[in-house]
Amino acid sequence: MMGGMGRTFDGGYAEYACVPVSQVVPFRSDLEWSVLGAVPEMLQTANGSLAAIDVPDGGSLLVRGGTSSVGLAAAVLAKQRGVTVLATTRSAARAGALHDVGVDHVLVDDGDVADQVRAVLPEGVDGALELVGAPTLRDTLRAVRPHGTACFTGMLSNQWVLPDFYPIDVIPNAVRLTAYAGDASDLPAVVLQGFLDAVAAGTAVVPVGRVYALDEIAAAHEAMEDGTVVGKPGRRPVTRVRRSAGSPG
Repeated sequence: MMGGMGRTFDGGYAEYACVPVSQVVPFRSDLEWSVLGAVPEMLQTANGSLAAIDVPDGGSLLVRGGTSSVGLAAAVLAKQRGVTVLATTRSAARAGALHDVGVDHVLVDDGDVADQVRAVLPEGVDGALELVGAPTLRDTLRAVRPHGTACFTGMLSNQWVLPDFYPIDVIPNAVRLTAYAGDASDLPAVVLQGFLDAVAAGTAVVPVGRVYALDEIAAAHEAMEDGTVVGKPGRRPVTRVRRSAGSPG
């Protein structure tokens, strides 16, 4: 797991790095490293967020920011528990990527997703995962049924705060609002192993948008900023160059 790697200590982009043992999660797998490398961070975030929301098996979940790597992973995990998943995308052209991971209802995000959700589920969803951030949180909360839970996890919009936040105005009656910002301890080895086994068995997928070599990091960042890659940019193992420290991740 990343932890402070690339921020408080080197190793964000490295073939080899020395990390605290608390960030190491053991596993066994024959999957390609480009797939394995894409799993831990997105799986930890998705798994931790869903635990915070606590949607019941067979319940319903809205994923706001569905084509992000965390959004796709959350959909996969939720579908494994029989949850009805509604997920958003800003482009109808990306609906296929959401259907491919089992999303039941794809919603094109026009800023008013709550009404679209209630057209499908009039009472609202049991839970919502907010990955876009502050600009859409109010609308996301409106999509949640009374006693349901919304979890603020992502800031894809790059807007981190809600100006002049007035809870009584923003949070609907009886709707719960929580947040997730966990660490490696939120990804138990059994969860990682179970997910990797499911991928190997073909019952789960890793949404790798494109695989990049280590010397293509700049291109990977450009693709993420431009929004041209759906899912997680993977990293192709590089054997011809050995680097012990990397730039911030």
